[in-house]
Order: sequence, then structure tokens, then C-alpha cells
Amino acid sequence: MATRETPMADSDVTAWLAQHLPSWQLNDGFIRRTYKTHGWKGTLMVINTVGHLAEAAWHHPDLTASYAWVEVRLVTHAAKGITMKDLELARKIEEVVQWQPAKTPGSALEGTPTGDARFSYVKHD
Repeated sequence: MATRETPMADSDVTAWLAQHLPSWQLNDGFIRRTYKTHGWKGTLMVINTVGHLAEAAWHHPDLTASYAWVEVRLVTHAAKGITMKDLELARKIEEVVQWQPAKTPGSALEGTPTGDARFSYVKHD
């Protein structure tokens, strides 16, 4: 457990993000990502998704939200820096929020209809 609480060097965090999560950035001591949504419904869905994943991981992100976006910021406060806990949670958040079943080979799930504002919620990358 001690290894997971050791803060990483900024250069290591930046390199890891570039390789694994290029939409995430290291800025002001946090790794962060803004998810754009199609409106308040999508914003709440992203917030609830992040909340569920964070609680399951026993991690506590900082969130800022508005009508059509959510910013997620992660840092391990006890370590006073970015640790593998932050990177692993960021990867899981990205995987779930960006999931598009219709684009998954062999998936029986069709996913939400595209191009219809009644059903759109996350603006996928």
C-alpha cells in the first residue's frame, strides 16, 4: 500500500497520461479532464458515474460542473500529489464515461441514438 501513496514526479505523470489517457492533463497539482455534455441531464449522469466509481475506489475527486460540462480533478490528498490511485481511477472514469456500446465489436448493445437531442448526453471524443 505504501507504494501507491508515494507521489509521482510530474514528468512521470505527464508521460503516463500521454501514453494512456491523452485527454487528461496535469495542471495545478491535479490530473484533470473536462467532459462536455449535451445538457443538464448528461452533466448529472457524468457526475453520478464519477461519484459511483470514486466511492467504490474510496477516492474523492473534486468536481466542478455547469449546464453542459463536468470537470474532474484528482489528487491523493494524503500523499500531497498524484499517485497510481489517481491514474487508475482516471482510467476507469474515462473507460465508463466514454463507453459507446455501438462501437464495441461484437456488442449486442446498441447504445444511445446519435443525433437526437432527446437521447444524447455525453459528447464523446
